[in-house]
Amino acid sequence: MTKRKLIGATLFATGATILFALTASAAGSPPPRAPDLGDEVAGSYFGDVTSDSKGSSQSDVAVTVTRIAKNTVRIESDYKRLPTVTVPLSRAMDKIIAASGNTTFYYDTARSPPHLDVTFESEVAWSGERR
Repeated sequence: MTKRKLIGATLFATGATILFALTASAAGSPPPRAPDLGDEVAGSYFGDVTSDSKGSSQSDVAVTVTRIAKNTVRIESDYKRLPTVTVPLSRAMDKIIAASGNTTFYYDTARSPPHLDVTFESEVAWSGERR
């Protein structure tokens, strides 16, 4: 084999090895996803139960919003009158709102810190700010 052919074969084998390695690593890891509305609102909030059809108002109530799917969050609290709910989200100008369902979700990005109002199934209303 001539020197030129040997160099060509070596370069081809090296290129093929690199291409295989890149393809294998790309197939093993999912592509990064673009942030969505769930990412934007996810976090811890602190506020008050402002109305309750079956009880009195309550101060100093923590709420956690967790992204669970694209443009969808789960809302949880350690206060027993606030149920755990799943809310699909939509954007309305500089607000993020519930896209559907019985829970009213209103996130105001124009306020600093961001403000969240949630009415759970028309029975309990909570209002607070991101921590």
